[in-house]
Amino acid sequence: MKIKHLDGAAIVTRDDVVAASERISGLVERTPLIESEVGGARVWLKCECLQTGGAFKLRGATNRLLQLSAEERERGVVAFSSGNHARGVAIAARRLAIRAVIVMPSDAPQVKVDGTRAEGAEIVFYDRRTESREAIAARISRETGAIVVPSFDDPAIVAGQGTAGVEIVDQLGRSPRRIVIPCGGGGLASGIALAIPDAEIVVVEPQGWDDMKRSLELGEIVPVAPDAPDTVLDALQTPQVSPITYGILRERRATPLSVTDDEAAEAMRFAWQRHELVVEPGGAAALAALLAGKVPPRDDTVVVISGGNVDPALHARIVAAA
Repeated sequence: MKIKHLDGAAIVTRDDVVAASERISGLVERTPLIESEVGGARVWLKCECLQTGGAFKLRGATNRLLQLSAEERERGVVAFSSGNHARGVAIAARRLAIRAVIVMPSDAPQVKVDGTRAEGAEIVFYDRRTESREAIAARISRETGAIVVPSFDDPAIVAGQGTAGVEIVDQLGRSPRRIVIPCGGGGLASGIALAIPDAEIVVVEPQGWDDMKRSLELGEIVPVAPDAPDTVLDALQTPQVSPITYGILRERRATPLSVTDDEAAEAMRFAWQRHELVVEPGGAAALAALLAGKVPPRDDTVVVISGGNVDPALHARIVAAA
């Protein structure tokens, strides 16, 4: 399956996802696919919260960094992220002995800041409402020569994230009927959409930060509103999706949805109480849509749990709430 950019140029294909799966084999975890039940339907949870680094992001980061030339590795890398991509890049860079600088929002959860710093990356903070993370990364790249590693606007990143879909098919022994996926910039969702071309794709964003939803509905990319509300689903707070991810999900006719903070909290409780899974708010978005009835319960649905990097105190408060 080949998806084309808005200008008609080929960007990323299913073959790229398969190649990425072979390239990163042994460098990422083959995460569990566990059976669950929602609304009387048999569903499967793809537990990327159990990936090295606590989220799926290591997949794309590893695929991207492995393709750097020796000269590029010497120059180092710079990435921007609220935390999960930051840590994924930091882990991949440490393993390959590459210097990494990460641009992170000043309000990023401390657990994500600490996890990224522990991997040896240098952190540069910014204000997500008044500064551009892309501009800061571009400046660092100009000044140091570091290679920019976007969190989703990159064919190698999309292909790497899609390897989770390759695993799902291998674990089930077939393609599922439907896959529900958390969506920030859309790298994971678009990669899985490429990997499993015959499954229904549902993408789920935070309410108020649902720019992919509005873009798909309007037929053109639109950014998040300047007055977008605060949300605990920090992993999915992406100001604007990319032509790559938007193009793939538009071509696949993905169904876009959004969930509230309260719905995400309910999903976190479900994951903990039913399966003892620690899931962060953003990582619980897809499960939240299912539990809230926004996705009708149906057998043979795979729900991606995309991350588990959550402050322990916050997680304890949420799962203890009635």
